[in-house]
Amino acid sequence: MTDDASPWLVVGLGNPGPEYAANRHNVGFMVADLLAERIGGKFKAHKARAQVVEGRMGPPGPANRRVVLAKPMSYMNLSGGPVTALRDFYKVPVDRIVAIHDELDIDYGTLRLKLGGGDNGHNGLKSMTKSMGPDYHRVRFGIGRPPGRQPVADFVLKDFSSAERKELDYLVDRAADAVECLIADGLERAQGTYNS
Repeated sequence: MTDDASPWLVVGLGNPGPEYAANRHNVGFMVADLLAERIGGKFKAHKARAQVVEGRMGPPGPANRRVVLAKPMSYMNLSGGPVTALRDFYKVPVDRIVAIHDELDIDYGTLRLKLGGGDNGHNGLKSMTKSMGPDYHRVRFGIGRPPGRQPVADFVLKDFSSAERKELDYLVDRAADAVECLIADGLERAQGTYNS
């Protein structure tokens, strides 16, 4: 059974640096930034090669939880190292880790929450699973498949299109709500509300 004193570790996946900031692959960072804003914190460098914010999330009372928000600064395909170091530093059980990431196999703007599973070719998840097994939560933010024959790597490392950007703030906001719901009310409730 999970110790109630241990915090949740919410990890936004992305690549560090301004040239990647608005890429599809960085939607995890976008959601983490919004969550940090909501809990009134600023990201600070951590020795685990990540930026972190510590705070509380959820309504006052028993559903209010300690959280550590993190953005690994290692590049996407090496995310497992910083996440594992943070897990050990904060003594977080794997079932209290949430990865927020872009997902090619879901239409743009669709959210899906789940516990465990494969990496579906996502290098950030691949690295995390290799480091600590697959039994962490995922908040999957649909970005859809690349048009025509555009290579996947080019697609995920491009900024959202102008049409997509019209809805992006709303969708990032909804993904942040889904993370809060997952932590306060549990996976089933969050899936029932946000899985589309």
